[in-house]
Amino acid sequence: MRAASGGFGSGVQSVIKFLGLSILAGALAAGLAVPFAGFAGIGTDKIVESVHGLPVELETEPLALRTRILAADGSLIATLYEQNRVPVPLSQVSPIMRRAIVAIEDSRFYEHGAADLKGTLRALVNNQVEGTVEQGGSSITQQYVKQSLLDKATTAEERRKATAVTYQRKMTELRYAIAVESQFSKDQILERYLNLVNFGDGAYGIQTAAQHYFRTSAKKLNLPQAALLAGLVKNPTGFDPTNNLERAKERRDLVINRMLELRVISPRQAINALKTPVIDLAKVQKVPNGCANSRYPFYCEYVVAKLLDNPALGKTVAARDDYLKTGGLTVRTSLDPRIQAAAQASIREHSKTTDSAIAAITVVEPGSGLVKAMVQSKPYGKGKNQTSYNYNVEKSYPGGYGGFQNGSTMKAFTLAAALEKGIPLNYRINSPDQIDLSGKKFTTCTGTTRDPDYRPRNSTRSGNLTLIEATRYSTNTYFLQLSQRTGLCAPATIAAKLGMYNAQTLKPLDQVVSFTLGVGYVTPLMLSNAYATFAARGKYCRPHLITSLLNKDRQPIKTPGVDCKQAIAPSVADSVNRALSAVMEPGGTGGRLNFGNWDLAGKTGTIQDNEAVWYAGYAPNLAAAAVVADANLPYTNLQYGHTLDGQDISDPTGSGTAGPLWRTAMERALKGMPLERFIPPPASAAGPPEPR
Repeated sequence: MRAASGGFGSGVQSVIKFLGLSILAGALAAGLAVPFAGFAGIGTDKIVESVHGLPVELETEPLALRTRILAADGSLIATLYEQNRVPVPLSQVSPIMRRAIVAIEDSRFYEHGAADLKGTLRALVNNQVEGTVEQGGSSITQQYVKQSLLDKATTAEERRKATAVTYQRKMTELRYAIAVESQFSKDQILERYLNLVNFGDGAYGIQTAAQHYFRTSAKKLNLPQAALLAGLVKNPTGFDPTNNLERAKERRDLVINRMLELRVISPRQAINALKTPVIDLAKVQKVPNGCANSRYPFYCEYVVAKLLDNPALGKTVAARDDYLKTGGLTVRTSLDPRIQAAAQASIREHSKTTDSAIAAITVVEPGSGLVKAMVQSKPYGKGKNQTSYNYNVEKSYPGGYGGFQNGSTMKAFTLAAALEKGIPLNYRINSPDQIDLSGKKFTTCTGTTRDPDYRPRNSTRSGNLTLIEATRYSTNTYFLQLSQRTGLCAPATIAAKLGMYNAQTLKPLDQVVSFTLGVGYVTPLMLSNAYATFAARGKYCRPHLITSLLNKDRQPIKTPGVDCKQAIAPSVADSVNRALSAVMEPGGTGGRLNFGNWDLAGKTGTIQDNEAVWYAGYAPNLAAAAVVADANLPYTNLQYGHTLDGQDISDPTGSGTAGPLWRTAMERALKGMPLERFIPPPASAAGPPEPR
């Protein structure tokens, strides 16, 4: 906006007019005779109206603070922020920093009121001579007001008004500045100012700026460092030393010379400071923002998704997201870096990022549902051999892939249903290599179902087997006949109680004839947590990631806690553990995966077309599920052109392909943990003695 033309004479007339209007406006504004009011083309009545139309106090938004997501041991996983800021009290800012910012921005700050009349008049005359309203003259208090209004703006129009080059805006700022000066001391205003302003390159507030540019604290800033930071405030982008070192040096030196002029520093101090290199660019320290730049991006994104589901953070997802990025929260999670490292090492040892097949593993703590680790072979990103899909979680969450068919790991739920119905571990069924179930009726929770053409066969041992033997060998024809006896409703109900559902449709698993061989898409998180229920003697706990949530004042925010219930009887779970332990005994499908002196139980999972293979297993104090799969539609058999660890997959099986991932991860994760034992099942679970 330009003032009316007319040369220097017109400028003098405007100054005279301004002084008169200032006195009037100032009288209306609590008797202060220093308001910076519009004058060229603006009447006294409008000035009076603008003064009276403003609130008595400046309402400021809370400072935008960064949120930290922490692992269980307190180590940092990720930082989330819109403005990277860590506020500090003025007592934690070095005296030389305080003197530097005052010297360059408002040297009479501690002497004048809301505005510096001398500076205002000087800027006014210069603006009139130049025909603009661009020159400053704003006090630190006025700058604080301007930045506060800009931060508070939520619409384009509000942002335009907060930055408009007009006398009306100056009048608004001054009126608010008067209110601020009456409410806070000079030191309090300076503290608020230093914590608010932008110091360039994404650093907001003096503490973050000190850490960012010099890897030090605001309290330890020396003269050349303080001068550089003080100089950045006027134009954080233009004087940013990471982009324009020469301009940054000129600006820093200007600050040093101004401090010398004001006798804030001695000539010797000035000479030494001017000789000091501006900055060591190698020491500039960026704070990674967001999950994509975190240590554990997939786990982090899942945590954020859970936070965005929490109504305690806001009424809408947008409000929660804003609070998460500006509220300065501290989020403590269940992730155990040691167990995460064990799982990650297993993935590295048994797969490569360039493999066409993917590998994923989740580790859960029985009895709490705490998710201890979540790892996959494809790293996070948009580049080649990277992905934004999280192969460990359901499709309802951003990035969730939606799982894979899990094959014979479903037999554990048929096993539990049989035991719950009193069928003993020595219950025998003649289980030939192939059976014809075409048209055979199976009961469901709502009626019956059948498959018109179904002739399943075994891929392992056949014969007249007991329940524990059929579990050890994963005999398909045994478990399908067992399903006829239990019905499909009972195993489906148990699976649902243990948190199993279709991870793609989010609906219950279909009660079809082949239920026990794997019918829906499940995730490693889902399956590991279900098996953790067996380890916890039937106590099911919802998967739990967020163990505490604190606001910026370190006060707790309501968040879902550990949620557990007894899903199946302890005696039934003990019997399941006995049967699944047999899988890991010599001759069992998981016999090669046993290690140490641990009590271990598990189950293989291979689907009919070998598009995915699984191993899920547990000790009493830790459970994990590992999968190797084709993750590209249309899914194809893993033995047809797919690689794992850089080698062609010739014979994909749960034990031979996914099993080693599980074994390496669990062996390392359990190292150092207490050796716990499964509780033996009741004698009645074994069944009556068989005739000799």
